[in-house]
Amino acid sequence: MRMIPAPSPRTSAYLSALTQEIHKKLQRARASPSQRRNLLQELFADVALEVDDRARDIILNGKDIITPSEDGIEGPLCFYDVLADYLVWAPENGNPILDLIVQLWSQSFASHIFSLLFHKWVCSYFTFLYINRNFLSRYVVLNMEVRFA
Repeated sequence: MRMIPAPSPRTSAYLSALTQEIHKKLQRARASPSQRRNLLQELFADVALEVDDRARDIILNGKDIITPSEDGIEGPLCFYDVLADYLVWAPENGNPILDLIVQLWSQSFASHIFSLLFHKWVCSYFTFLYINRNFLSRYVVLNMEVRFA
């Protein structure tokens, strides 16, 4: 998995605003059972959209920091790819979204939205655990020895 560059303050503010909009739409879906399926379907479509030129300039600051070829993917840059990178850098901004997705998990499109937004976070978390397994196992053993000594 490639290293994801830290977003600039302007990019971070833009992506934070996008995550807040996602959160609002998920709240509306939770609050409105009759509209839930349509709202989640719309959110899925929004997240899967290709990044337009205006948003690309804000997100990339005129630089091609994120390119599909870096991931080995041919095709357009989509919002979910950029948001997934952002949620690796700022996972705390994904917590409210994650909480709502868990509440809506049995609904159509909730698991799809989770997969699009959090796939890189899940991979980076398990990569961290794999790389640091020796450190973590030593920490657990030492911690247990201290508690029971």
